[in-house]
Amino acid sequence: MVVERRVTIPDGVTATLAGTIFTVKGAKGELVRDLRYPGVTVVIMDGEVVISTESSRKRIIAMVGTHAAHVQNMFDGVINGYEYRMKVVYAHFPIQIKLKGDIVEVNNFLGEKQARYAKILPGVSVKVGNDELTLTGIDKDVVGSTAAMIERATKVRNRDSRVFQDGIYIVQKA
Repeated sequence: MVVERRVTIPDGVTATLAGTIFTVKGAKGELVRDLRYPGVTVVIMDGEVVISTESSRKRIIAMVGTHAAHVQNMFDGVINGYEYRMKVVYAHFPIQIKLKGDIVEVNNFLGEKQARYAKILPGVSVKVGNDELTLTGIDKDVVGSTAAMIERATKVRNRDSRVFQDGIYIVQKA
């Protein structure tokens, strides 16, 4: 039984495969990913990326689909890029956000004296607006991870989360 997924290489994008290192170049930039997994083969042929396996194990078949999704996300990233919008929500204490290099500093969260911090991963640009953050980049994993770290930095602790709904939350992904 052969399981196979094919992803068409879009116009204006060049994809190369050196061993298991998959490189995509497009208008917005370049992405590199290691597509190594035992039992899964990745080949570029006839303008398509072919990910296949001859195994019948569920885990390996699932990884074929995962690799196909990663390849498609890389193509989308170098063509369009990714943008996440985050909303700053507070009831009593206005949250103040500052960018310090590759760190987001959140001050006055629930009236706390100590600031909370979230790391901005390389390849992500953050813009702070009025009660809004905009994260942009070409790598979906990195942009999503940065948004998750900002969300997690403003997690309410030692209080009832039904009452204290303050925080910074993802409201839109594009």
